[in-house]
Amino acid sequence: MSFMDITALNEKVRHESAFVRKILSECQKVIVGQSYLLDRLLVGLMANGHVLIESVPGLAKTTAVKTLASTIQAKFQRIQFTPDMLPADLTGTLIYDQRTTEFRIQKGPLFGNLILADEINRAPAKVQSALLESMQERQITLGNNTMKLDDLFMVLATQNPIEQEGTYRLPEAQVDRFMLKVKLTYPTKEEELEILKRMSFTSHTIEVLPIMTPEQILRARSVVDDIYVDDKVQKYIVDIVDATRYPEKYKLNDLKGLIQYGGSPRATINLTIASKAYAFLQGRGYVTPQDVKSIGMDVLRHRVIVTYEAEAEEKTSEDVVTRIFNEVPVP
Repeated sequence: MSFMDITALNEKVRHESAFVRKILSECQKVIVGQSYLLDRLLVGLMANGHVLIESVPGLAKTTAVKTLASTIQAKFQRIQFTPDMLPADLTGTLIYDQRTTEFRIQKGPLFGNLILADEINRAPAKVQSALLESMQERQITLGNNTMKLDDLFMVLATQNPIEQEGTYRLPEAQVDRFMLKVKLTYPTKEEELEILKRMSFTSHTIEVLPIMTPEQILRARSVVDDIYVDDKVQKYIVDIVDATRYPEKYKLNDLKGLIQYGGSPRATINLTIASKAYAFLQGRGYVTPQDVKSIGMDVLRHRVIVTYEAEAEEKTSEDVVTRIFNEVPVP
């Protein structure tokens, strides 16, 4: 791609990404700090990917998702996952109509645009797996009827750490459908003081204005598709994912015994698309290696499965991914 092409693409991206600052401004009326979370939610939105958010209760996971949804003129559905849920509670069911002697479709809450799957790991595996078809195929099958979901369809799931009471471990196949897995930490003392000042009222409500339409989001996604990824950056992405499978090829011999499964080709694809979306949010029409590094942990932390030996040594997938990013040569 020529210099003139890059310049024109940069200008196009700057124009199309102007709404990002408006959305962040609206969200920050309600959310104190958590810029990392808001950035990742926007990356998922621009990259047409689903996002899994993990933290202990009370760190504004649900509030952040609901606030972001309020800035978009789209159908928002919140589903509270519980141990007694059934798959039909998500997808809907067929109801027999005695007047027509036929079955009619009763659509479930998954037929929306932005789906908040709250505390997803408190429901049993068969309910969690009911999400798989909708997340991957963007469709839902009820009986003999297969129905396409809207072009704007995004699952934003929250979960509590699996060490907590009443949680189930998500199946690896389902976790892999999430483009990003975001882990939140506690706010700083300064941020918590600001939270106290804003939120310590029993009847205090903050109005968030709708900024975007689904059509604008789909148009922004088409711009993300056009963002340039140089051959050297593509090779770097492939090297990173390949190093999660065969670390010894990259002189990371000590990691070989720590990795049970590495990233699949889906990880390579998602890392590329997420890097393009991250560059879009920065107002650039091309991807840099730093973009890959910035978003890489969120794409790979749930796709690298560590061995029992790693757990015995208290090594996590994040430790492995950090080491790979530190050691694999940057173009």
